[in-house]
Amino acid sequence: MEPAAFHESRPTRVDLLIRPEWIIPIEPAGITLSGHVLAIDKGRIVDLVPQNEATQRFQPDETLDLPGQVLLPGLINLHTHAAMSLMRGYADDQPLMKWLTEHIWPAEARFVGPDFVRAGTLLACAEMLRGGITTFNDMYFFPQAAAESARRAGMRAVLGLIAIEFPSAYATDADDYLAKGLALRDTLADDPLLSFCLAPHAPYTVADKTFEKIATLGAQLELPVHMHLHETQQEVSDSIKLHGVRPLQRMQRLGLLNPNLIAVHAVHLEPTEIDLLLQHGCHIAHCPTSNMKLGSGIPDMAAIQAHGINFGLGTDGAASNNRLDLFQEMRHAALAAKGSSRDATVLDAHTILRAATLGGARALGQDDRIGSLLPGKCADLCAIRLDDWLIQPCFDPASHLVYVAGRENVTHTLIDGKIVMRDGLPIHIPAPALRSAVALWHNRLTS
Repeated sequence: MEPAAFHESRPTRVDLLIRPEWIIPIEPAGITLSGHVLAIDKGRIVDLVPQNEATQRFQPDETLDLPGQVLLPGLINLHTHAAMSLMRGYADDQPLMKWLTEHIWPAEARFVGPDFVRAGTLLACAEMLRGGITTFNDMYFFPQAAAESARRAGMRAVLGLIAIEFPSAYATDADDYLAKGLALRDTLADDPLLSFCLAPHAPYTVADKTFEKIATLGAQLELPVHMHLHETQQEVSDSIKLHGVRPLQRMQRLGLLNPNLIAVHAVHLEPTEIDLLLQHGCHIAHCPTSNMKLGSGIPDMAAIQAHGINFGLGTDGAASNNRLDLFQEMRHAALAAKGSSRDATVLDAHTILRAATLGGARALGQDDRIGSLLPGKCADLCAIRLDDWLIQPCFDPASHLVYVAGRENVTHTLIDGKIVMRDGLPIHIPAPALRSAVALWHNRLTS
């Protein structure tokens, strides 16, 4: 019998091959690849392979060459109030409670409605896409309007179902907030780019009864619970006066400490409270720029890292930052941790990049879909130019991303394999119309 004829396998057709100078896949941890190619098909990562292997294995419909650039997963903004972009710089240089009670809350009571949220969120999406952010975790009123803007931008959003005790133009009380949020979740359940979390504002604005209801809903619906917690020393002191315990102990008593919890800020934690977060598998949304700007303090990130608590990075809103810029957050997170701990080794570059990507995805319960460049995950990506003369020389791309490059170096942002930002311009957001809408709200807020 003659030997079977050898048939060379044909290359697999894929939608897109991306060929950058370097790739930082985040998983496995701590590596930077050169001479590799990422294959994408139907919005998913097919494989990450050496260039010579890619030419034999794949037949792309399109190839994107990115010389001098580094490719990594899209950045994840783990905490923001997107619509508050319209209040950027509105009441600067104020401590948190004065900033809220004397400036922000009165302005929100007067101006915030669906149109405000729609315009502010679209502005935020444009800014975030420009800086390589592909997913944001939002907490604000009128989440339906925020969803409309995120969909228009082609952006992945986690919409907070806000709960707060005082009335607003959106809802009358905490039960009304939750009912409207859950109805929206049912309406948009099939949208592949939208998901939801429960978003009680903070221990000082939410009652025990509401927290107990949220704990039940979080367990039943398997939703993250995203809330400000231990942001200021005043918050902690007030809790002791009103409830007899610190906020974290109150949350434990009410059943909120579990792997669903995303503790935003977590600045003022005692060592036993860090142990408590670890014990219950909670996550932290670290917002270093907002913490510093509002004078809230600097959390002990060296201890949080040493305990192995998962954390991601958030910008907070543009009213208290004033940028939705995760490159700024990465740099500030690393430098503040080193300075406060007097240990230059804490929060190294690869740890910070992981926090800005996979750490946020894990906190949101989406690390099986986004946050790294493993085959099968959604092709949410950003590309950053590192060959600009202004930032030369580059010895280590990971270090360069954290300590040297900025959002102005981002050239492409992709979500589900589709380019949504190229050469500094969001694809789906017309700049002239956006500028006109922002100018209108600027005039109203100024008056």
